[in-house]
Parts: sequence; structure tokens; C-alpha cells
Amino acid sequence: MAEPLKAIYDGTFTEQFAAKVKAVYHTFDEQAFIHAVKQGDWEQLELKARMRRFTEALGGTLPESYEDALRVLYAIAEGCRGLPYLFFPDFVEVYGMKEEHLEQSLAALERFTRYSTAEFAIRPFLLASPARIQERMLLWADSEDEHVRRLASEGMRPRLPWGQALPMYKRDPQPILPVLEKLKRDSSLYVRKSVANNLNDIAKDHPELVLELAEAWLGEDERTDWIVRHGCRTLIKKADPRVMALFGYAEDGEQALAAEASLAVQPPAIAIGDAAGLRYSVRVRDGAPVKLRMEYGIEFVKSGGKSSLKRFLLSDREYGGGALFAGERVHRFADLTTRKHYPGRHRLSLWVNGREVAATELLLTAGEHAGVADRMDQQQIRTTSGVAAEDYASGGQRRP
Repeated sequence: MAEPLKAIYDGTFTEQFAAKVKAVYHTFDEQAFIHAVKQGDWEQLELKARMRRFTEALGGTLPESYEDALRVLYAIAEGCRGLPYLFFPDFVEVYGMKEEHLEQSLAALERFTRYSTAEFAIRPFLLASPARIQERMLLWADSEDEHVRRLASEGMRPRLPWGQALPMYKRDPQPILPVLEKLKRDSSLYVRKSVANNLNDIAKDHPELVLELAEAWLGEDERTDWIVRHGCRTLIKKADPRVMALFGYAEDGEQALAAEASLAVQPPAIAIGDAAGLRYSVRVRDGAPVKLRMEYGIEFVKSGGKSSLKRFLLSDREYGGGALFAGERVHRFADLTTRKHYPGRHRLSLWVNGREVAATELLLTAGEHAGVADRMDQQQIRTTSGVAAEDYASGGQRRP
């Protein structure tokens, strides 16, 4: 099992960081800092709480003057890169929110975001002074540094994972759009991903706005086209007719897109933590080639007994008329940080362009692990198309 993210602060990280500070700030009390970090419930703290512990320990051991404290962090910032050092911008969030510190804090976030990211720390500033910080975001969108340009978009995302929500942008995302307009042809994929994720966030509350943007932007530039396609992924998953037509997905007419479809699960009952093997096939209707999005869905049982559908992509491409799409997929029902599993009957389904074409059931129990799916390697994913269905007559394996 992989180590939890909070483990990045284990081992000698604290001592090594204290030594970096000591090298530039000679009166720094290393032992007091280390004690402040690791005191009390340190072992029980999760990632963000550990990060905040570093911030607070720095607040108690760096110079009392905010400006002087920033000078110390500036002196070592370039050598402190990556996720563990998110406490640099967090220090700005915690100690630099006063009006008299605002310009210093924004300059610090612009600098620190190059080495880790300030996308979380900028959000309290946006909540406190939205108009003023929005102006700075527009300036950052013109930066020569891709990390700063990304901050302009990522910091304004209405639904940033792990980040503080920005309810004003959920209600009205219009202030975000000038930033996205500046970045929609950005040369950096790192930035373009952020723009697309921002659009996807907006689509969850304002689908019509994102559809209007998609229709206006599509075809302007291949970089913009990628952003639009990725930014509309939630709308595509929901099979919104307007967005499906925009991206060329076929619609059911007089003849259904799937002439035949089947879905089977093996074994039919497993314990939480085990894997089930799915075997699926779709024969495309005869006629001209069609663009299809194939997915399987699972209606996960929730703690209260209700269920919630989650769909998973199998294929997204063009198929010739009469082609067969068939294969196997292994799905593990192990608890994740984003999903906890509960016993009960789980309905499994097969989808083509947002329409269900086949379904079956799986019983998930709370008992001991029953073993992995019958004859299906957990790491194996096989998908084929354009071959005869009888080639899959034995265990899903194509005959020689």
C-alpha cells in the first residue's frame, strides 16, 4: 500500500528544513522550531494540518516583523520546491492578510507559486478583496512565468479541490472570464489544463455559459480547442445534447446506436476491497461511421441506503458501421479518500453516448476478501473492436 501524502513530512524533513533556515538566519532556534512542529498530536495530523503546523512553527520562530520573516523565506525559497513546501504561501495567508501587508503578500505569493503553488493561499485574499485581487489576476495572466499565469486561473476556480470555495464565483463566474480569455491560447499545457478545469468547474453551476463559450471558442486555435474539449467533460458525461452535437457525437435516430449490447460481471458477489471483472460488448448499428463515447456505470450504495451513479470511460472515438466494441475491465471496490463503499446490491450499466444499453448487478458484502475477479488480471485492460463476437466465446480471449 502506498504511503499517505502526509508522510512527505516524516523522517528528517523537519530537521533538514530547520538547517536551511539556520543557514540564512543565524539566530534561528532550530530546536524550538522542531519541537513546535512535532509536539502533541503530530502523528495524527493529516497533510493540510501538518502543513499548517509548519506555518505556525515558523510564525513563532522567524523574525516578528512580517517583512523580515519574508526576507528569510525568500533567501531559501528557490531550494524549497514541490508539495512539501506549500507552507511558504500558507505563511503568507496566515500572517499577511492585514491591509498594510497586502502588496508585500501578493508579491510573495507571485514568487512562491513558482516553487510550489499559491492557488490555495490566494483564495482568502480574493474573498476579502475580490475586485482588487481580480485586477492582480489579470496582470498575472500576462506574466512570462507559466506558474504565475496558472495561478491567475487556478486561484479563481470556483470549486478547487482541497481549496476554500469561492461562492461569489459559483453565483456569478463573469469576473473569471477575462482571465480565461487571456489564457485560452496559452503555450503551456500546465496553464491550459488549469483553464480547462476552471471551465469544468463553471459548467457545474452555469452549463449554458460554458456552452456559449465553447461554441464561440471552438475552431479558433488547436490549443483553445483542447481547452474547450477538456473543459466540457462534465457536460459530455451528462450527454448534454447541445455539447454532444458540438463535438460530433452521433445521436440515436430511427435506429439505435447500439444494435446489440451486453454486460456481465464475474463473480456476482464480492467483499468490499475485492475486484470484480466486467465483460462487455457493443455492436454498432450498420451504416456510416459514428463517433461514440463508451462508458460503464456503477450505482454505488451510500451510507443511507440510497445509490449514486458514477460512470467510467471505456472508449471515445469513431466506429465503423457494424463494428464490435468488446473487452474486459477489472474494477476494484476498495475504499478511497474520495469514496467509501457500503454493502448492498450495486447496479452496473453500459452506456453509449449517454444512453444506457445494458445492465447487470453485483452484490457487495462486508465479509472477508473473496479473491480477485475470475480469470481476470487486476492490471489487465483489453479492448478490441471490429472483430466477430464469437471470437470472445471463451473467457473473453480472442481465438488465434
